[in-house]
Amino acid sequence: MPKIFLIGTSLPRKDFEDILTKNGFEISKFRSIDNALPRINEKVDLIIIEKEQGRNNSFKNFVKASAGIPKLIVSSDYSFRGFGIFLNNPLAYPIYKPSEKELLYFVNRSLKEKKIWLENKKIQQELNIAQKEIDFFEEVGRTLTSSMELNEILVAIMKKTKEMTGAEAWSVLLVDEETGDIVFERTDGKKTSKIEKYRLKMGEGIAGWVAQEGTPVIVPDVSRDERFSSKLDKKTRFKTKSLMCVPIKSKGRVIGVLEVVNKITGEPFTKDDLNLLMRLIDQAALAIERTSLYQKMAELAITDDLTKLFNTRYLNRTIEMEIQRSNRYHTSISLIFIDIDYFKNINDHHGHLVGSKMLVEMGQLIIKSLRSIDIVARYGGDEFVVVLPQTTPKAAVQIAERLRRAVEQNVFLKKEGYALKMTASFGVASYPESAKSKDDLLRLADEAMYRVKYTTRNGVYAIVR
Repeated sequence: MPKIFLIGTSLPRKDFEDILTKNGFEISKFRSIDNALPRINEKVDLIIIEKEQGRNNSFKNFVKASAGIPKLIVSSDYSFRGFGIFLNNPLAYPIYKPSEKELLYFVNRSLKEKKIWLENKKIQQELNIAQKEIDFFEEVGRTLTSSMELNEILVAIMKKTKEMTGAEAWSVLLVDEETGDIVFERTDGKKTSKIEKYRLKMGEGIAGWVAQEGTPVIVPDVSRDERFSSKLDKKTRFKTKSLMCVPIKSKGRVIGVLEVVNKITGEPFTKDDLNLLMRLIDQAALAIERTSLYQKMAELAITDDLTKLFNTRYLNRTIEMEIQRSNRYHTSISLIFIDIDYFKNINDHHGHLVGSKMLVEMGQLIIKSLRSIDIVARYGGDEFVVVLPQTTPKAAVQIAERLRRAVEQNVFLKKEGYALKMTASFGVASYPESAKSKDDLLRLADEAMYRVKYTTRNGVYAIVR
């Protein structure tokens, strides 16, 4: 039943009420705008108001509160004076002492036009959203074709997403394939450095729950949701009030989570906001998939398939670069060649699978014994090469001896139940002290290693000129 407000003392309210009630309308009568204002938020379909109410001190508040509600302005005379302030509303119509038939005509016409007006408004809103989505996809497309950096792409996507959802902040968390944790890959705001690489267990907090369940959620008030973890808010001194959190999926598998936090208006997020975010999420998944694939391809180009150490292609490039730096700053670069003693026996007695595991563990042991600036590469078979930037021959020999002892003292493949003991032969050469070029450096370090291998084994030998 459509609800109509009758406002004003000079209206023939009893006549209007009788006519409208008889024709199925619900009527509420008010002496003035001031009386009607407290109830204007009710679902009012039409307002019939006397023209004189335009002089009321509360008129501006009334216009604002009743925007979108059609109005019939009733005048007691034929003068158009006083109508102007009403007619700014596209759904306002002036009438003069209408008959029953005229009153019903204008009431039904106003209600019909209100329906059309609302439909047009909804279509316009949908067109605006659609245009924003088109702009979003075009911008993301440009970013995807111009950059391979995951952070750069995520920022471009989320900056636009934040704008479209009216959010205060956002975060993207990715699933760590090795640990199963979810890690803050990129976030918005001044506290970025405190959040990046922060880890949550699968199922921890709302983000962890969404990653685990693969289900999007809207949380209007996080203080009332038992899944919410306040640890991050305490770390960053940020106040999360409401949020939307959606899973990022690739081929049916959750690869990350996207959060948008606190609507700028202070209101909670709506289902429409969530539907919009779900339409945009595929672009984030595409970006992550694409850049991850690129990174894996880049890693394959410079790493060894088995040990994941650098390969000879990267080794040669690194030595050339370090020699240039050595020439520029008058420092030394040293090389250590490593060969596992009697490695063939491992393959013969335990099989090649165990031998491969041995190589992987050896590579990790070498890395743990070195500085972060040192480079370890697999040279082929059971040989490894260590590049020591800014390292003198004497220091390089000390490092090689430390590595030799680490290998000798280590018990390999304990978890696999083998508990194997191994040793290795080490050769050291330095530029510019003993070698004069990259090829010379590699050759001399290799020769030094072979001098140990064919004599004592389990030792260190350095080429000195």
